[in-house]
Amino acid sequence: MKKLIEKITTHSILIFVSLLSIFPFIWLISTSLKGVNENIFAYPPKIIPSDFTWANYTGVWKQVDFIRYFINSMVVAGGTVFLNLILSAMAGYPLARMNFKGKKTAFFAILATIMIPFQAIMLPVYIITLKLNLTDNISDFSGFMGLILPFAVSAFGIFLMRQAFLGIPKEMEEAAIVDGCNVWQVFTKVLIPMVKPSLAVLAIFTFIGSWGEFLWPSIVLTKESMYTLPVGVNNLQGMFSSNWRFIAAGSILATIPILIFFLAMQRYFISGENEGAVKG
Repeated sequence: MKKLIEKITTHSILIFVSLLSIFPFIWLISTSLKGVNENIFAYPPKIIPSDFTWANYTGVWKQVDFIRYFINSMVVAGGTVFLNLILSAMAGYPLARMNFKGKKTAFFAILATIMIPFQAIMLPVYIITLKLNLTDNISDFSGFMGLILPFAVSAFGIFLMRQAFLGIPKEMEEAAIVDGCNVWQVFTKVLIPMVKPSLAVLAIFTFIGSWGEFLWPSIVLTKESMYTLPVGVNNLQGMFSSNWRFIAAGSILATIPILIFFLAMQRYFISGENEGAVKG
């Protein structure tokens, strides 16, 4: 009986904390569905709209170049995820499976960069970006490169992939070498399939971080046609400062791709990391 009471109490607390955490998102959805005749700042908050409407979503879609912002965000987030997966895996592999002079020093130096916030190095990175002509003043491609390259690899990604490679039995690699595989084939055909769950985790974290990045694009970008969704949604506040319904609708639309990407990648969160290599 005592264990049952403890279980009920624990679950009740967890449910309450979960509802408390998700309430701002629920309020945002509710606001985006309320009509102009309903007070969105009423207290206590009214979650279920009495004047239900989709007009806020269609209004944002028509009055803002949402498709363009969406495409820009997809290009930036997709490029950032792609480079992070490749570079982090290629950096984590030698740190986990090879022996070379200065290996530990290099690893700890990489880890040390986690403690440095991007804001602290933003100015020199921005100067480098200007020197390399990676701005949208040159071309759209240069603008995209200026958004992607500063985040093309991260210390977290390298650490995550190193730990994933360390968890693979050495015998798998030795067996592949005996079968005639070279180092590149061992890396691509044996080890990479075995760390798919870790790659999925890295992809999700990278995508969420890149998709929601606001500070760097707002500094680098000068043309409205190059705006990503966070910058474009923030621009709504200037265009419709009195219409928080449009801002809420824009924020919800900007969140949907993150949810879709997470749902698409979550199938890789499985315990059988060795399945891919065994089948290969």
